[in-house]
Amino acid sequence: MTASSFIVRRLRFPGFGMQVLLGMTVGIMAGLIVRGLDPQSGFAMSTTAAFHTVALIFIQLLRTLVPPLVFTAIVASVAALRGLDNAARLVVHTLVWFAITALIAVVIGIALGVSIQPGLHAGISRSAAQTPASVGSWLDFLTGLVPSNYLGISASTSVENGKASTSVSFNVLQIIIAAAAVGAAAVRVGDRANPFLNFMTSANQVLRQVLRWIIALTPIGSAALLANAVVSYGWDAMSALGSFVAAVYAGLAIVLLGVYPSLLALHKIDPRRFFAVSWPAIQIGFLSRSSVGTMPVTEEVTEKLGVPRAYAAFAVPLGSTTKMDGCAAIYPAISAIFVAQFYGIALQPSDYVLIAFVSVIGSAATAGLTGAVVMLTLTLSTLGLPLEGAGLLLAIDPILDMGRTAVNVAGQVLVPVIVSKRLGLPETASVTISNEQISEHIE
Repeated sequence: MTASSFIVRRLRFPGFGMQVLLGMTVGIMAGLIVRGLDPQSGFAMSTTAAFHTVALIFIQLLRTLVPPLVFTAIVASVAALRGLDNAARLVVHTLVWFAITALIAVVIGIALGVSIQPGLHAGISRSAAQTPASVGSWLDFLTGLVPSNYLGISASTSVENGKASTSVSFNVLQIIIAAAAVGAAAVRVGDRANPFLNFMTSANQVLRQVLRWIIALTPIGSAALLANAVVSYGWDAMSALGSFVAAVYAGLAIVLLGVYPSLLALHKIDPRRFFAVSWPAIQIGFLSRSSVGTMPVTEEVTEKLGVPRAYAAFAVPLGSTTKMDGCAAIYPAISAIFVAQFYGIALQPSDYVLIAFVSVIGSAATAGLTGAVVMLTLTLSTLGLPLEGAGLLLAIDPILDMGRTAVNVAGQVLVPVIVSKRLGLPETASVTISNEQISEHIE
């Protein structure tokens, strides 16, 4: 052994979890320092731009993998599931547990909204109310199911300050439907489709290797995302709506730290291991505010928790668009009660039932659309409450969205783990990303 190789072996990097924690700490400190400077100074502006650029690159790397990773995984998984006798039971149990956990979350949201009464303690004027640009509709569910093209990808062009820019977006729900149809067709064709299915399986393995390389960048991405969040949003905007923010985050904390561990313990699943393994996905969800962008990591940690790959490839993408305990349950429940209290509108028992119904069923109607504002406007319109009330909450939405998305992602991991345990699915071999493996991948 040479002296240089001995030194390399002795100089070990901290564990991956510690690297992420250090990245978050550095990000918070850097964000607070820059936020305390003159925002018009050259240093502050250039540093803020650097934070934003690095954070954007990290999220784009994750989002870039979503369409091909979901498509190849589901096509290959359809073929893999044909050998399982309980494929239909998996789908039914998954949807049932989506509904059960959403119902628990919305009941908690209603209870907090009624007890804390955030609408009666809002230090904000009605002049801030405005109708949001995006409004939820039950028709969106039907139109959102039909792929606009075979990959569910669309592009839009906008002009700002005389400059045209084109952005590409995708609808995960449409990708799931298109991939499931292709997979079913391949199964129907029979042996002649084996080369195609083998290609899909190989392509999925290649994409997963790329995902591991991107995950290795999580400490850097975490630092940039958190620094950018601190500089961009801070906590000043919460003062006028302190009771509302407290109610939302209290509900999120109860679900994440109370309901989820209780459900895990009820099924004899160690909550400590669950959170230790799923932490990277929860943390990226918190910082990126995107369940879809976090989906590749969510699927990775779900498999680490023993969920078979064929099942995880279905449950996680589906959950990333329809399983949103934060955005589609707790938040719209408390927000609807806030708007009713703010405008002095008394809610009847039937209204609370409607809130629960929309929260459990309505998330599917807004699948693939942007943000919790669409879900909120769907709830308000169903209850006949002023849509302008949603405009009162737009200023603090990014701050709330961080916590909401973290809970969304945790729930998207939780349900496949519980269903897999209840149905006795064979556990996959535990996959860990060690520092040595990361080094090998990079080299």
